[in-house]
Formats: sequence, structure tokens, C-alpha cells
Amino acid sequence: MRVVKTSLRSKLDSLALRLEELNRLLAAENATRDLEQYKRLSREHAELDTLVALYGRYRKAEGDAAAARDMSADPEMRSFAEDELRGAEETMEAAEEAIRKALLPKDPNDERNTFLEIRAGTGGDESALFAGDLLRMYLRYAERQGWQVEIISESPAELGGYKEIVARVAGRGVYSKLKFESGGHRVQRVPQTEAQGRIHTSACTVAVLPEADQLAEVVLNPAELRIDTFRASGAGGQHVNKTESAIRVTHLPTGIVVECQDSRSQHKNRERALSVLAARIHDRQLREQQAKTASARKSLIGSGDRSERIRTYNFPQGRVTDHRINLTLYKLERVMEGELDEIVGALTAEFQAEQLALLAEESEASRATA
Repeated sequence: MRVVKTSLRSKLDSLALRLEELNRLLAAENATRDLEQYKRLSREHAELDTLVALYGRYRKAEGDAAAARDMSADPEMRSFAEDELRGAEETMEAAEEAIRKALLPKDPNDERNTFLEIRAGTGGDESALFAGDLLRMYLRYAERQGWQVEIISESPAELGGYKEIVARVAGRGVYSKLKFESGGHRVQRVPQTEAQGRIHTSACTVAVLPEADQLAEVVLNPAELRIDTFRASGAGGQHVNKTESAIRVTHLPTGIVVECQDSRSQHKNRERALSVLAARIHDRQLREQQAKTASARKSLIGSGDRSERIRTYNFPQGRVTDHRINLTLYKLERVMEGELDEIVGALTAEFQAEQLALLAEESEASRATA
């Protein structure tokens, strides 16, 4: 089998040793002294832990297969040994496939926390209500995953829902599971304000941005920032109305504007706004990179344009359709309750299949020119 080639086995053995080293580094008393390094080591550990476990499963099955072959020399044990051999080979095959997927090029952002931005689009009040429904869906999904969600900024609509809302989602593998949610989300349903029962179509845009390691990846030059303070709007009591605690940060070179007024602390709002700004600048840099090179990720999630329709939620028919992979599920109610695993899993599997196909094509091309 391909996985047992000497070069690859040597690589897997070295990765197992690296995992042992990471275990020692992360368990050291001063491990958290440098938080940025600690986060990087933790992300590397999370990646290697799964891969090394798969390799361990393969090696165990490999040993079981060898034992079964030895056992088959005994006529009385042959039938039992053949069953054992088949089982071991099936385990080896499954583990090999999983190892191949685990060895695919990693998105360096997969283990990062994210900023989830939802904005109402076409459809007026109904679009804002749908933005609220999408937020609730993601909150339910985050709860199922054991993630933590913190609202960074919000702009409520008059009849409910949101014109715009930004949340920070923290936990293991957040970006890897949410990254394909970026794009246009369309809803088809009868609005509560519709007297004649006609179906309306509205839309929202969702943006999922990996949280940047601000100091390492995005340098925010104070000379390029305009920071304004203002009084927070909306509910909040007399304190909010009297104190200019809200922050608006404008990045002059790009024109990106971030507002944060969720906290009564001006310092905390400033810190949050700068984090969102760094993520948006980082996201723009990634998109510029992707625009220059064709990639499987780009071909799957499309151009990355926030207005590009990726999914339709049809309430009268109880169905949700992801247009990128032609997946239709007649379980809209459960999806809106945060049961997104089937959709996320299908998108991830399709992405991995495209990556494997590209690697196979590149391997064939390299052999042909050798």
C-alpha cells in the first residue's frame, strides 16, 4: 500500500516524535509565558495528534495482519485467520485513506478563532429578521460544538433582527467548520407582515474571518488609523447616553471602518475594534493572494464575493439547498436549530475530494515530464 513506502513511513515516524516534543513543551511550567507561541504550538499539536493517532491505528492493524498470516499456516486456524486478515486489511485501508486526507495541505487558519459577520441585504425588514435567524442558527451550532460566542457589535433593526451583527467565535476548529459559510444566504418565506400570504425572497451576507495573530501578521501603523469616540446608541441606560465609550476605527489606506460599542469600557471597545480590523485586513490580504492563484478552495467556495449566493432556505417546502455542491436537505427546521453537521461535513468532504484530485493530477503531470 502507498502509505507504507519507506519515505512516508519515515515522515510519519518523525511526526510522532514531534508530537512527543510538543507534549513536553506544552506541559512545561513556563509554557504560557509567550501566549502567541503557546497558541501556535497548540494548533500544531491539534493537527499532529489526529494524524499520529491514525498512524498508530494503521500500525496496529498492520501487526494484526502479519499475525493473521502466520496463523493461517495452521489448517485448523485458517478460517479464523482469514477473517482476521480481512478485518485488519479493511482497517488498514480505512486508516490509509484517513492518513492521506490528514496529510493534505492544511489551511493555516483552520484552528483559529473567527469573527462571524452577518449583514442584512435585499428584502428590508424581512432581511433583518432573517439575519437574526441566521445568528440564532450559528449560536445553536456553536453551543453544540462547545464553542464560546461573544457579541462584538450589533445594529438592531426596528422590527427585530439585525441590520448588522459581528460576533467572535472561539473554540477548537472553529474556522475549519465555519469557513465555507461566507457568502450570500437567501430565504424564501411568507413574512409576518405579508397580509396576502405571498412568498418573498430576501437575502443576507455572511463573512467568516479568521482571527489574526495581530502582532505577527498584521501591523497596524497608528499613523494610518483614525480613532473616533462617540456615544453608544440603543439600549443601555443613562450611562451609555452620557459617556463616549463607543469606538470607531478607520484604516485610512484601505478605508475599512470598524465600530464597537458593546462594552461600557472605552479601552475594551478599542481593543475589540482593533482585533476586528486586524482580521478584516488579514482577510483582504488572503483574498488578494487567492485571486492570484487558482486553488481547490477557491473553486469550491467560489469567488469569495460576499454577494455570491451559496445557500437557499425555502420555508414553504421545508428545504435548504447549498448551491455549490447541489446538496438539498428537507430538514430546514432542524438546520435552523443549529444542526449544521451534515452540511459542513458534505462541504468539507467535497473540498478534500477536490484537493486529492488536484494532487493526483499534479502527480501524474510530474511523472509525465520526468
